[in-house]
Amino acid sequence: MQPKASAINIIWLGLIGVAVVTASYTGRMDEVTSASFESAKAGVMLAIGLIGPMAFWLGIMKVAEAGGLMRMIARALRPVMTRLFPEVPAEHPAMSAMIMNMAANTLGLGNAATPMGIKAMQELDKLAAEKGTATNAMCLFLAINTSSVTLLPLGVITVRAAAGATSPAEILIPAIVATCCSTIVAITMAKLLAGREPGRTLGLSGVAASPAPDAGSSGAKAQPAAGGPAPAKPGGNGIEFPAAPALTPPGRGGRIFIQLLLLAFAGGIIYRLFFGPGAGGEDAVSFFNAVSAWLIPMLIAGLLIFGYLKGVKVYEVATEGAKEGFATAVRIIPFLVAIFVAIGMFRASGAMEIMITVLSPLTERVGLPAEALGMALLRPLSGSGAFGMMSEIVARDPDSFLAFLVSVMQGSTETTFYVLAVYFGAVGITRTRHALPAALTADAAGITAAVIVCNLWF
Repeated sequence: MQPKASAINIIWLGLIGVAVVTASYTGRMDEVTSASFESAKAGVMLAIGLIGPMAFWLGIMKVAEAGGLMRMIARALRPVMTRLFPEVPAEHPAMSAMIMNMAANTLGLGNAATPMGIKAMQELDKLAAEKGTATNAMCLFLAINTSSVTLLPLGVITVRAAAGATSPAEILIPAIVATCCSTIVAITMAKLLAGREPGRTLGLSGVAASPAPDAGSSGAKAQPAAGGPAPAKPGGNGIEFPAAPALTPPGRGGRIFIQLLLLAFAGGIIYRLFFGPGAGGEDAVSFFNAVSAWLIPMLIAGLLIFGYLKGVKVYEVATEGAKEGFATAVRIIPFLVAIFVAIGMFRASGAMEIMITVLSPLTERVGLPAEALGMALLRPLSGSGAFGMMSEIVARDPDSFLAFLVSVMQGSTETTFYVLAVYFGAVGITRTRHALPAALTADAAGITAAVIVCNLWF
């Protein structure tokens, strides 16, 4: 029996098919043709631009993993994560990578969140019994990622401040409420739509069982060779993963060096707070921007120092992880090109404008203006396009209800198709199962919550 086509196959084909049909009526066939080439180029350029950050951050993650930080984080948050992801062993690297990705998204650290999310997908793929097919854990992780709670939408606040809004940070609470609703719906839908784990069959006890071992296996556990690495530890679902390697912490000189660095950094904080430019007189927006500027450098240095103190050879391990990041960035190019071309053709054909014209009389009755509807439809498709539309609306009238609404939408939703293309493309997933329906339902819930909250708040 042939596998049923996944939702992303149907939507991707639908976007291209509708674009061509619409262009035959609107006379924009030349624009659609140009968009197909320009979008393909944009997809490749974006993937090339990701190579550097991806290589660097996966190298940093490798240091944290080698030092045991990933296991420590997983143990700390085990009660919550094991309930959300019962298929993933509690101390598997996938668990801590997912936690770090969610934490980065919560703090608005998009540059760090993407490599961490890809690392999580790579680890989840190691647990998959059927390669190329998304597991229940992958679908849930992607649904949460596309609706992730963002406490500090700093980019949106900065745009509002630059446009002269009276209270640029006023969107914080409405955006948090909207994104919390979106995340709750994402988790609920992913759990409701999840079926039997692909590639696993139910045994007599009703517990999911992995496929039988390869022919020729004796069924006995392999014994480690003398002097070899420590044997693998079994996870909560019977899957084995390597134990942490033995490490030698640095000597007294190395510890003194780190202590001097930390003292110097503390001095820098004191200088910045009391004697630096703008000391004591920063407004809320400047404070948020300062926090954003400090978080990523502190995260980089903190992870490397942690690894060094645990005895990790930070340079060698980081460069080894960077090799994996380079290969991953190249691997996602076909997926990005496919998504970008479909979206570019759809927008160039005029289909988006037609959808807005048809739907706006209905949505305006529930407090969603036509321009905000365009933002709602564009947000899952194009992050840069939605950000540009939001910026233009805010610049036109920063204190209007429309500007407030699109700011909350931008700060509380994610670019669903981009996230799915990058994360699934990184591990070669072609059968996405229920990931896209769950994510799009969460998007709709987030937009609906944003409209309700903004109408009550503004």
